[in-house]
Amino acid sequence: MPQPVPHREPFGRTPDGRPVDLWRLESASGVSAEILTYGGVLHRLSVPDTAGRSRSVVLSLPDVPAYAARSPYFGALVGRFANRIAGGRFSIDGRPYRVPANDHGHALHGGPEGFHSRLWQAEPAGDRAEVELSLLSPDGDMGFPGALSVRARYALDEAGTLSVTFEALCDRPTVVNLTNHAYFNLGGAGSGDVLGHLVEVDGDEFLPVAPDAIPFGPPQAVAGTPFDLTRARPVGEALAVEDQQVKNAGGFDHCWVLRPAAEPGALRPAARLSDPVSGRALEVWTTEPGLQVYTANQLDGTLADADGHHHPRHGGICLETQHLPDSPNRPEYPSTVLRPGERFTSRTEFRFPHLPTAPA
Repeated sequence: MPQPVPHREPFGRTPDGRPVDLWRLESASGVSAEILTYGGVLHRLSVPDTAGRSRSVVLSLPDVPAYAARSPYFGALVGRFANRIAGGRFSIDGRPYRVPANDHGHALHGGPEGFHSRLWQAEPAGDRAEVELSLLSPDGDMGFPGALSVRARYALDEAGTLSVTFEALCDRPTVVNLTNHAYFNLGGAGSGDVLGHLVEVDGDEFLPVAPDAIPFGPPQAVAGTPFDLTRARPVGEALAVEDQQVKNAGGFDHCWVLRPAAEPGALRPAARLSDPVSGRALEVWTTEPGLQVYTANQLDGTLADADGHHHPRHGGICLETQHLPDSPNRPEYPSTVLRPGERFTSRTEFRFPHLPTAPA
């Protein structure tokens, strides 16, 4: 029986020489997770298939230098603002702010030195398979106002559910949008692309985007479009539909507006993913209002993991639970403004329903 307490071991150093740790979480279900203090990266998430064979279902890189130099946010905790802010510009209470642009003239995932490139502090959370990461983002960090104190907790329960929980406090009004940026491939690294995976999203609307990936209008109904994932559909089938939105992104890189939760702050179903070959299945539940689905359109096979498995185009799919992109400039979207005295909270669960019930 695996020990419930997290296990820590060294995992190299940052480019400036600071030590990086790897924290391993294990559960009675056979699921295990490895988390790095660099970028809060979910480095591995090993899950048994229906025959009991375990493989990691998230894309990874071999070491810290690779994550620091070349990672397309593999498994990282991203912020201070996940997704894009148009032009890197926004205002709070009439005061303008600017984040350095790092994506076609826009600020992506908190700018060029976002939370994905930071060394987080970590400590075990009691006697359970949980590790809590913490980070202090100072006032003016990447242009964002106010000091922001962030805590991110990874927890693995005996049923094999991995939860990611965020909390944040600020000392000045700011904007916050945090997520985990794992690339899932339920066949496991080295199994090729995810075009044969079945995907379903609990959203009846999505945000159409301009060629620079910024939303250009109100949410659009998914009905009659390749974005209709209200029933399980092969990823490759959806991407093969002639559609300008898919063509602009080279696949999916769009935000779905999730159906309302039963009550404010409650978990809601966001997505389901399954691999007919391995039999593995994943359910995503979240308190967030949106889900960015990204089909790894920019991967080209040049990146590889520690075992030499190369990551091809569409080699993974990101299911990023978050608020809507460019929210600071869109008053019609759910607000991402956090003020002193308020607490930002967010919870996402990655469940594996194909696993047998864990022993009591």
